[in-house]
Amino acid sequence: MPMMELRNVSDFLRGKTILVTGATGFLAKVFVEKILRVQPDIKKLYLLVRASDSYLATQRLHDEVFKKDLFRVVQDKWGADFSSFISNKVVAVAGDVSRDMFGLIDVKLSEEMLKEINIIVNSAATTNLDERFDVAMDTNTMGAFNLLNFAKRCRNIEIILHVSTAYVCGPGEGLVGEEPIQMGQTLNKSPILLDINLEKQLIKDKLSELRAQNANEETITKTMKMFGMIRANLHGWQDTYSFTKAMGEMIMGNMKDNIDLIITRPTMIVGTHSEPFPGWIEDVRTIDFLIAAYCKGTLTSFVGHSEIVLDTIPVDMVVNSMIIALLAHSKNLFKNWIYHSASSLRNPFKFSDLQDIMYSYFTKNPWVDQYGKRVVVTQKLTLYSTSTDELRLNKGSKLERISDLYKPYFLFQGIFDDQNAEKLRIATKGVPGMNEEFNFDPKAINWKDYMMNIHFPGLVKYSIRSNI
Repeated sequence: MPMMELRNVSDFLRGKTILVTGATGFLAKVFVEKILRVQPDIKKLYLLVRASDSYLATQRLHDEVFKKDLFRVVQDKWGADFSSFISNKVVAVAGDVSRDMFGLIDVKLSEEMLKEINIIVNSAATTNLDERFDVAMDTNTMGAFNLLNFAKRCRNIEIILHVSTAYVCGPGEGLVGEEPIQMGQTLNKSPILLDINLEKQLIKDKLSELRAQNANEETITKTMKMFGMIRANLHGWQDTYSFTKAMGEMIMGNMKDNIDLIITRPTMIVGTHSEPFPGWIEDVRTIDFLIAAYCKGTLTSFVGHSEIVLDTIPVDMVVNSMIIALLAHSKNLFKNWIYHSASSLRNPFKFSDLQDIMYSYFTKNPWVDQYGKRVVVTQKLTLYSTSTDELRLNKGSKLERISDLYKPYFLFQGIFDDQNAEKLRIATKGVPGMNEEFNFDPKAINWKDYMMNIHFPGLVKYSIRSNI
């Protein structure tokens, strides 16, 4: 394959109209920022936001996306013209992926979208591991179905990029390949096939049953959360999130017809490595809740094993891999359509590394609470691998619940193969500026340097501080 083929991202993006769903989410924000920064001459960005009307959708984008520090590089570039640049390029779309045609009520707008859209990036998801089954099914599974139906009506659609998760593989062991999930596939030895329509019906029946009992909202939520976990476990998945995302992939793969589809499967996404600047993050996510609880002194032991590889990947590397995959598919260079965005194969980061680096960093840089008191870390995080081991978590506490939820991830034995992603990287080698501007090589990460000098300071600045 001639390496010159993947020469120019900005040429590829110039004049394109892109729809991004889940636009207020962490990954989508970083994607939107990168597009606006590297190619301001895109035609239009339609950003789908949950809101009752376009005014409120615009307000949400302003407050939750463009006001963020993440956009300071683009803001500095445009200065006083930033607002007019955004209003010229970005259209806030009030809608919901869980509804047919996203529940769009503005006929003129939906007609424009169907005529103009070239690329769809589906980033809408509920990422709570134990989300209510009905909520997770609506967004993560039926959202994929509704998005495909919408895409099939787009007259100039070129490609869909669907953001999934590497953990659709379930509690994997060994080398986990970039393989599609077949419709009806389960992860255990059970003879019961997975039937998405049956799961939908079971949700409907369970909700009817609860309403017939006059259950209050709290009871309904608790029951539907438990129901999701039961159904996920029955078919071999560790939680409602991975289960409903897997069903979303089944629908995508099975119903895409002749639409060009890319599925990106990131592992545990962490803050930016280098773009638009190092260390930007939002919310306490994946391994970060553990880091946050440890530095505050509320967590001294946790589920895990020192030799376990914690597959984490900086968000800007995920975004770069998405953009390069879109470029490669636009040139019909690849038949592969599933890409892991992962680090465990090429640059493993072990739990023991996290233990050492956390202890080293927070003994030198103690957390200061809201009263100005320094929290002194006195020991490394102790790891236990079975529930019979000594637990220092209060029974029924939030930390114990989180520990149970995250156990499959922190005891995960699999290593994610990323040969498809590596082929993308090889195709960009030697192209001037490409590897600097669109780096997604996990080997470029020095974990100790990244954690101590970029991620932990960013986490304290942007997330832990606001989550006191």
